[in-house]
Amino acid sequence: MGPRRTRAAGSRGLTRTVPVPGFFGDWYSRNRARTQALFDLVANEAYYERPIDLRHPIVFYEGHLPAFSFNTLVKRALGGVSIDPALETLFARGIDPSEQEAGRTSIHQWPSRTAVRQFAAEADRRVRTALDRSDLDRPGDPLLHRSEAVFTILEHEAMHQETLMYMWHRLPFDQKQRPAGYRPRIDDDRPPQEWIEIPAGRATLGADEAALRFGWDNERPYHSEDVAAFAIQRHDVTNADYLEFVNLGGPPPIFWERRGDSWYWRGMFDLIPLPLSWPVYVSQTDATAYAAWRECRLPTEAEFQRAAYGTPDGSERVHPWGDASPSAAHGVFDFASWDPEPAGSHPRGRSAWGVDDLVGNGWEWTRTEFAPFPGFRPMPSYPEYSADFFDGEHAVMKGASPATARELIRPTFRNWFRKQYPYVYATFRCVRP
Repeated sequence: MGPRRTRAAGSRGLTRTVPVPGFFGDWYSRNRARTQALFDLVANEAYYERPIDLRHPIVFYEGHLPAFSFNTLVKRALGGVSIDPALETLFARGIDPSEQEAGRTSIHQWPSRTAVRQFAAEADRRVRTALDRSDLDRPGDPLLHRSEAVFTILEHEAMHQETLMYMWHRLPFDQKQRPAGYRPRIDDDRPPQEWIEIPAGRATLGADEAALRFGWDNERPYHSEDVAAFAIQRHDVTNADYLEFVNLGGPPPIFWERRGDSWYWRGMFDLIPLPLSWPVYVSQTDATAYAAWRECRLPTEAEFQRAAYGTPDGSERVHPWGDASPSAAHGVFDFASWDPEPAGSHPRGRSAWGVDDLVGNGWEWTRTEFAPFPGFRPMPSYPEYSADFFDGEHAVMKGASPATARELIRPTFRNWFRKQYPYVYATFRCVRP
């Protein structure tokens, strides 16, 4: 059974999720099953590898996900007793290690896979017991008001599943097991690029507390901004578009590999002749350079919101396509594919202005620095979640990628990465005044 939804006054049509019995436990079980399926793809010999240098090795994440859920909900919110204090500390925080820390770690610092899985199984057992038997919505409680700690652990795991995908993408092909029947969707019939005029108007940023059952601290508080008229590309910049830039000396994406005179896409399971109709995945730094070469720029966060959720009549939608719940017809998200798909291949996901793929097929870089909204307050269940990254080094991304869980698809959700970070499934489109 799914959540019960109620419409909140003044919420732009947003709905507040009211959990029904079993909702949290079912969601947690789905999360854990998907995480297990992701780990099952990886060969045992890769368990202590670090596919991305400045991330922890794979072993860390198999312990971190259940440890975070246990530490946050069972220990901190409900006052439960420890399982193994040393492992709870070792696996507590998933932030990337510094360059110096990454260079010092070795296989000998990590427990055996058997020990990790025994710890994870006990953490899962205690979390599931809490979800099934505890009072999880306690008005006025710093951690359990509106079940904050529960939503925190559930969305945290969903976000980390995408992190795992980035890491798996960098593993050698022979260290991954290809799912039976998977074939990337390749179609080099490139959609023609167009400029869509977006008139001046207002864009809502942040979450109305009455409208959303849960939102991260960087999504709050609710406010709106005036947005001047601008034009935005209908489609994301494709590999074909970006190839022109590379041929003139621009930096090639990390997802591309050169073989002789040809470029190939390094997919999750195959090296594929470069799919020209797919959105290009690059860092924000490289996206900015491409836009400048085209004599354009990246959109601001407010411009993205206006293009994605605004309408000609001045109202705002829940999703670019309207109020319907996200589905496979609307875009490439919710682990629908291990790779991107051709730009513009989901017309039912278009915005009111006719802009394609604003949600799905790749996060969209903006030029907006990741920073707090006026009135920001750290969330009690995870106070360092956003605040540690308000450093001028990170940029806001919006939308969703093929590996973004549907529970994270909402207009207020903000993702962010370092501007030079090349591994994320992030594309972009250009705007001009």
